[in-house]
Parts: sequence; C-alpha cells; structure tokens
Amino acid sequence: MVKKLLLCSLIALTGVMSVVAGGRSEPDDVRSTDDLIDIVATTGMIGDIVAHVVGSRGSVFVLMDDEIDPHLFRPTRSDIARMQQADIIFYNGLNLEGQMADTLVQLARERPVFAVTELFEESVLLEDEDDDDYFDPHLWMDVSLWMQAVEKVVSAMSEFDPARADYYRDNADAYLLELAELDAYAREVIASVPANRRFLVTAHDAFQYLGQAYGIEVIGVQGISTESEAGLEDINSLVNFIVRNQITAVFAETTVADRALMAVIEGAAAQGHEVLIGGELFSDAMGPSGTWEGTYIGMIDHNVTTIARTLGGSPPPRGFRGRLSP
Repeated sequence: MVKKLLLCSLIALTGVMSVVAGGRSEPDDVRSTDDLIDIVATTGMIGDIVAHVVGSRGSVFVLMDDEIDPHLFRPTRSDIARMQQADIIFYNGLNLEGQMADTLVQLARERPVFAVTELFEESVLLEDEDDDDYFDPHLWMDVSLWMQAVEKVVSAMSEFDPARADYYRDNADAYLLELAELDAYAREVIASVPANRRFLVTAHDAFQYLGQAYGIEVIGVQGISTESEAGLEDINSLVNFIVRNQITAVFAETTVADRALMAVIEGAAAQGHEVLIGGELFSDAMGPSGTWEGTYIGMIDHNVTTIARTLGGSPPPRGFRGRLSP
C-alpha cells in the first residue's frame, strides 16, 4: 500500500501535440506567442487533457508517441533535456511510467510535476492482480473516471497560472461536456452486445476499468504491466475459458506484441474451436497524431465501437461522431 501511494505522489509521443483552444476569451494581459507555457506530458492521453484545458495559453509536448509502450519507456538524454526545459510536467502515475520514477523525482525538485491520478480516491482504483503493492493505472478506459483527471489538470494549471484560472475552468467545462456524451455512448453501444457474448479478451490486462464501467468481462493474456510474460499455464487456462464460453474473437493492441495472443488462437484451434482477431484496440497509447483516433475521444470511440461491432452489438457504422472508418 505504501508503494501505491508513493508512486502516485512522486514527482515523458516524440513530437508536438496540437493545442486546442476553447472556452472563455483571453484576459486582457494575455501573454505573447513567445511566452506560451511550455508543458510536457508523458502520454497522449495526458497531453490531450492538458491541451484542452490550457487552450491557446500553452504548448504541449508529448514524450511518448503512438507506438510506445509506457510500461517499458526509458527516457533518453534528449527526453530528460526536453523535460528540463518545461515550465510544468504532467504524467499519469500509478506506476504506468515505472521506468521514469527516479527521473520524475529529480525533475520535481526544480519545477512543478503532477500525476493526474493524485486526485483519485483509493476506493475507485482497481488493484493490480499480479502485484498487490500497486494499483491498475489504466483509468482512462473509464471515461467517467478520466473526467476526474481533467479536474486535476485544471487545479494544477490554476495554481501555476492563477490569473487565467477562469479561462482554464471554462475550457475544462466544455471538454467535460464532450466526455459526458462519450461516456453515455460507450454505455449504450456495449449494452447492445448480447449478454452471453460480453467477453473481451485482449493482449494485456489494460481494460479492467472499461469492463467495470460498461458491463463486460475482461480477460488479458498478459498482466497489467507488459513487462510480465504470459506463461504456458496462463495461456492454456485462457484457451479453456475461450472454448468453454464459445468466444469467437479476441483483440490485439497497438502497443503490445501479439505472440501470446496468437498462441491462444492456436491453442483454441487445437481443440477444434476457431477464434479470430476481432480488431486492434488502443490501450496504452492513442492513435497516430493528426487522426481522429489520435485524440482521447477518438481512441475510446474506436475501442468501444470496435468491441461492440465485433461481439454482435449495434453501434453506428462510423461511431460516436461519425468519424471512424466504416
């Protein structure tokens, strides 16, 4: 339990995330373009929140791109130098960026560093089934929970730049309305899947919050951290579960190798049961920058729409905002 609390309070996509403007008009003493707040976020999901909240007042740089697994990410010298230039840093916490812990502690001695998960009560966090010293860090899979992360960013930015607290609050409120609509959409489309088909088998255990929020049983081939490896016993047990429940589709992930998933498919085939890959989901990273799936809303839209369609539900052909590929 001590580790859980410490890692949350400790004080990162190579590239620049576009900043989203919105909300109230700028104060009269608005800074010049050259005086934007320089912000670094570790993951795209964090960067997307920050960009919505800071609007035109900040430049958001995201360390990990859409192909990077944050569980395994080790910052390079250039990454550390980039963070040292930042005015403020945001990261997920709960050991998601476990290889960065020491670096974040060092940086926090020189500038504000915030874990967005600091806001959450332990009662809403799921435990890591493989290590009870840690919590599951994948909170963004439950949109209603991730809305609380927005509040953490608003609080941090208002503390850092109090003259624009109202501006940040208005931007956040506009974004939260969109997220509330997304949450309702996710509930609706997953509920459209027949009850006896609500099984989500994925490459690693990143979807438990999604399962709890939207009523679908989730089974990962690997554990919560992709540093863990699925053993033969784990794979055989999952194969037996799939055959017993007549599950016909499993899901790959964009940042996780599918070797273990293929072993599950082959194991089911050896028992005379055909299982297909029903699609590729975004788990620890969003889609490519500049695409709909490269936003948090687009990421969740893609995931829940793909899951529902594959498992026999009835989502709209092009998803939440009509922007997914047919």
